[in-house]
Amino acid sequence: MSTLHAHTVLIVAAILFVLGLAGVLTRKNIIFMLLSIEIMLNAAGLAFVAAGSRWQQPDGQVMYLFILAMAAAEVSVALALVLQIQHQHKTLDVEELRELKD
Repeated sequence: MSTLHAHTVLIVAAILFVLGLAGVLTRKNIIFMLLSIEIMLNAAGLAFVAAGSRWQQPDGQVMYLFILAMAAAEVSVALALVLQIQHQHKTLDVEELRELKD
């Protein structure tokens, strides 16, 4: 992969990361916040793969596999928490959940 392509991929990864961060900071629904975190994880994985490809090393792909495993674990735990919150409070709005706090 040439340097120009690596820079382009890293710019795309940075844009994806910023979009995910904006989603986490602006959304009030927990599910949308979790989707934004997934976008951020995919952006980090894309950056690792681009860097590994730039230096012809498999390290970026190995790190991406770790990111995928961590994302799968995060989704399973987060889904269980979201279902429990929905069952107890009948809402997924973060603002309403803050009001329930003592």
